[in-house]
Amino acid sequence: MTKLYIYCLFDGKGVFHGVYSSLKSAHRDALKVCNQGYSEVVIRHEGKHLSPTLSLLKKIFNGELDIKVEYVTNGASAALIKTKLRE
Repeated sequence: MTKLYIYCLFDGKGVFHGVYSSLKSAHRDALKVCNQGYSEVVIRHEGKHLSPTLSLLKKIFNGELDIKVEYVTNGASAALIKTKLRE
């Protein structure tokens, strides 16, 4: 059985923005959704604020399932959720 992981993107208001099979595309669009306001975008995960890089996101999601990562700035936020397709 093939494992197909998907990434769901929501904005800070809970509005669904898309589902992705590519982590790179999901990361790019999460930055676009969140990039409003005057401060820089950061990833909030486990109480830490980290620089939003694709390599960091890969490390966070590696081996995990049903995990949520938040992108935040002073004007907006976005959430990226990793899950898998289930039959």
